[in-house]
Amino acid sequence: MKRVAIVGSSGGNLYAQGGDDPYTMMDEMFAQGSGVDIEISFIQFIGASGSMDTISMDAKANLYFLEQGHLCESETKTLKEINQMAAQMDAKLASQIEQGQIDALILLSCDPKGVNHQALMMAAKKQIPVTGTGGTSMANAQALGCRVISASGTTGTTNRTRAISAMAALAKEWHLKYQPVIKSGQAKVQQGNVWKRINIHGIMMASLPGFIAMALCLALSKVPGCSGLEKVFNDLIAILPVILAAIAARQVLGLDEVGIIGGLIAGILAGVLSYYLLNLCFSHNVPGTTANIVAGGLSGLAAGLVGMVGIAPIALALGNGINSLITLALKFNPILAGGFAGFAIWFALMGGVYHAAILPIVMLEMEAHGFSFLGSIDMNCLVMVCAGIQVANILHPRRKSDRVACIPSLFINLVFGTFVEAAYPFMFASKKVFGATILAATLSGVLVGFLGVKGTAYIPSFMAPFMANPNHGIQTLFCMIVSLALGCFLTLLANLSEKTEG
Repeated sequence: MKRVAIVGSSGGNLYAQGGDDPYTMMDEMFAQGSGVDIEISFIQFIGASGSMDTISMDAKANLYFLEQGHLCESETKTLKEINQMAAQMDAKLASQIEQGQIDALILLSCDPKGVNHQALMMAAKKQIPVTGTGGTSMANAQALGCRVISASGTTGTTNRTRAISAMAALAKEWHLKYQPVIKSGQAKVQQGNVWKRINIHGIMMASLPGFIAMALCLALSKVPGCSGLEKVFNDLIAILPVILAAIAARQVLGLDEVGIIGGLIAGILAGVLSYYLLNLCFSHNVPGTTANIVAGGLSGLAAGLVGMVGIAPIALALGNGINSLITLALKFNPILAGGFAGFAIWFALMGGVYHAAILPIVMLEMEAHGFSFLGSIDMNCLVMVCAGIQVANILHPRRKSDRVACIPSLFINLVFGTFVEAAYPFMFASKKVFGATILAATLSGVLVGFLGVKGTAYIPSFMAPFMANPNHGIQTLFCMIVSLALGCFLTLLANLSEKTEG
C-alpha cells in the first residue's frame, strides 16, 4: 500500500472552494483513497478565518492533523501560533519523506515558501510524485524542483473533483487500478451564520464549468458542419442564470457541493430561505423527505417570484449598464481602455478579485453579445503573456529546474486557457520579471483596444480566433502572437540582465 501525505491551507469561507469544512474535504480524500489502495498517513492542513492572500497573523486559525488514523484539530489560536505548530509538523513530514515513509504528496493550496518548505524541499530531493490544486502553490512547488505529476488551480473544483483528480494521478503514476468512489449521504444543514456563506467569488468559480461549456459550444459552432451548435450556445446562455442560481442557493444553504445577476441574487435568496425553512422543519421533527420538499419548494417558489417581479428589472438594468459602460469606454478611447485593462488585470488576479469582479462582467458581455472585451484581455494579457514567460524560461532559464517546471505549465496554459498563476514564481522572484509582465500585459491590452478585438476566456488558445467578434479572427490571432512574443522577449531581457548582474 502506498502512503500519502496531504498538506495545505484554506482561508475565509471554505464554500469558495466548493466545500464546507476540512472534515468533509478530508473525508472525500479518505473515500477516494480507499478506491485505489492508497493510505493517507499524514495531514497538515491550516484552516484560517480570512483570505490567505491578505490575512493578518492575528487572525484566528486551526491546525488539522491525523492522530491514530482520525482527523483532529488544534485549539483555535492566532495564525502566527498555528504557523509555528505547522512548521514543526513540516519538519516531521520532511523526516518521514527522507526515511521513505511517505510515497507521495497531495497539495491543497499549500505554502511552499513557508510552513511547507522543508517537506517540499525533501520531496524535490527524493523526487517523489506530487499532485494537487492551487495555481500559485503548485507553481512554486514546481519551482522548488518537485516532480509534479498533475497540477491545476482551484477554479471550478470541488472536494470530490480534487480528491478524484489527485487519486487518479497517483494511480496512473503507480500503475494501480482506480475506480472513483461516489458516496451518498443524508443531507444536513451546516451550522453557523448563513449570511457569512454568501461568497460571490466561490459562486462564480463553481459556475465556471457551465460558462466554459457555453464558450466551447460557441467556438465549435464556427467549425464547418457544426453550425447547429449555435442553438445549443443560445440555450446555454439562457440556462446559465439558472446554473448560477442553483449553485448560489446550495452553497448558501450548506448542502454538499453545488439574466446572470438576477439568477445570482435569486439563488442566494433561495439558499437563505431554504436554510431557515429546513431548520424550522427539523426543530419540529418533520421527516427529512417532507422537510426537503417544503424547504426546496417554498424557497424556490418564493425566490423565483421575488426574482421575476422585483429583482429581474433591476438586475437587467444593472447588466445593461455595465455593458453600456464598457461600450462607452471603448468608444471614448479603445487604446486607453485596453491599456488600462491589460495593466490592471494582473493586479486583480493577484488581489483575489478576478473571479468575483471581472468574470461576472465577462459573462454579462457574453450574454449580451456572444463575445467579450474583457474576455479578450484575459486571453491575451493573462494567458498569452504567461505563455511567453514560460517560453522564455524554457529557452533561457535562470535555473535548470525552471525549464522543467515551465514545460507542463505552458501546455496546460495553452490547451486549457488557464493556470496563469504559473507565472507567479518568476514574477515574485524578480522585480524585473514582474515589471516585464505588467508591461507586456499593458502593451497587449493597447493592441487589443486598437484592433477592436473581443473574445472570451477559459478556452483553449487555438479556439480563440474562432470565438472573436465578427471579422476579427485574424486580428485576434495577431494579438495572441504579439502578446506571447512580448511576454517572452521582455522576460528574456529581464533574465539576461539579472544573469549579467551576477
